[in-house]
Amino acid sequence: MVQTTVDSAHLDSLRSRVQGVVTAVDDPGYEDVRAVWNAMVRHRPAVVVRAHGVADVAPTIAFAREHGLELAVRGGRHNVAGTGTVDGGLVLDLRDLCAVSVDPAGMTVRVEGGATLAHVDAATAPHGLAVPLGVVSGTGVAGLTLGGGVGWLTRAYGLAADNLLQVELVTADGRTVTADATQHDELFWALHGGGGNFGVATALTFRAHRLGPEVYVGNLVYGQDRWPEVWAAFEAWTRDLPDEMTAIVTTMTPPPMLELGDEPVLIVGFAWSSPDHAAGEVLVDRLREVVPPDEQEVVRMPWVDWQSAVDPLFPHGVRAYWRNTSFDRLDEEVVDVLVRRGAEQRWVGTAFDVHHMGGAYGRVPEAATPFPRRDARFWINVYGFWTDEADDDARVAFVRGLSADLQPFATGGEYVNFQGSEASGHRVLDPRAVFGEDKYRRLVAVKHRYDPHNLFHRNHNIAPEIAV
Repeated sequence: MVQTTVDSAHLDSLRSRVQGVVTAVDDPGYEDVRAVWNAMVRHRPAVVVRAHGVADVAPTIAFAREHGLELAVRGGRHNVAGTGTVDGGLVLDLRDLCAVSVDPAGMTVRVEGGATLAHVDAATAPHGLAVPLGVVSGTGVAGLTLGGGVGWLTRAYGLAADNLLQVELVTADGRTVTADATQHDELFWALHGGGGNFGVATALTFRAHRLGPEVYVGNLVYGQDRWPEVWAAFEAWTRDLPDEMTAIVTTMTPPPMLELGDEPVLIVGFAWSSPDHAAGEVLVDRLREVVPPDEQEVVRMPWVDWQSAVDPLFPHGVRAYWRNTSFDRLDEEVVDVLVRRGAEQRWVGTAFDVHHMGGAYGRVPEAATPFPRRDARFWINVYGFWTDEADDDARVAFVRGLSADLQPFATGGEYVNFQGSEASGHRVLDPRAVFGEDKYRRLVAVKHRYDPHNLFHRNHNIAPEIAV
């Protein structure tokens, strides 16, 4: 573990440059401010700067450069890989930059770089609007969006990144630039899935969409004896779904809070974004008639309630490791893997989600954003969340094992936000494999222009020069 410390005189200099709170290793509250969501990531930064406002960002970046400190940028602290912290370096914490401004007439939303999904939903819901984001309300909007942003509105309106109109960014040399379709357009392209490689996003402006006041949503629950027929029915059901229907299938041993027993279950979750709830019910009935659920909860509820419904499963301080891939088949071979592996999960602490893609997401041209595989029919996220360190090896092994079993059926590309920590000897992502060669080279060119010395490398990194 790196044990870098910062001289007290230099700390005094940093404190004089920023209005936010500067916390060093020996200061009160250090243990609280250094912690991130994934408790498997135990880095001890030399100093954490909790920015008071945008004016604190450039001086903090400059201080890291001047003193040769590795820099990590933290928004919602929810990144599974723990990239928002660093051993012996400097953490720029944006959590207090969380203001959200809504323009109801223009249907746009400006979000500061430290805001979470909950901040955005609370601001947009009173206007009957929503921004397509993720599925856990404690997630940081900036990190989610820069990696892509998959959630309950993906089929209806695309990724979070697909709804970006503008990004305000502080670059490695301290400049503030505004990237959109007309200025810094290559940078703007890179910010649609290229991650946090290019600077500190201090504000993002999104296109919003009409939603609510209530949405038609639900969960259909099935025991193990039903799984093969449910997967077959789901495969057929998803072939002609309209954009307004997004479905995510989860296999897990449910935690006690769900009151679903202690045997593994398969849950078909869905969100219907149209105000015509009756039409959504007709679609859900098509599935329920083929495979009636053992249990179900199908309701009309406020969007903010649905968007935060799974929050209790992902509390701050859990241990976590994830893997993911895209695939196009739900035939007998793939289903055999999903059923067999799902039945092995006889503990609370790992699960996997199969996201039905397509719709608005699939109509975005492949080259229009760095995000890979717009033609993917499904995307699987295999994840663990647990609390006991003694379970680490077994839980990580399960995630790796299922991921390996699915590789013969994978169609390429990975979603960086669904990729776990590399800190414990796990593989490092190959950006060529993630984005494809053409997109990778384009991302490298943008990186070379805006961060030629790779200051922003605490991420799924794109180096500024292609190795020969």
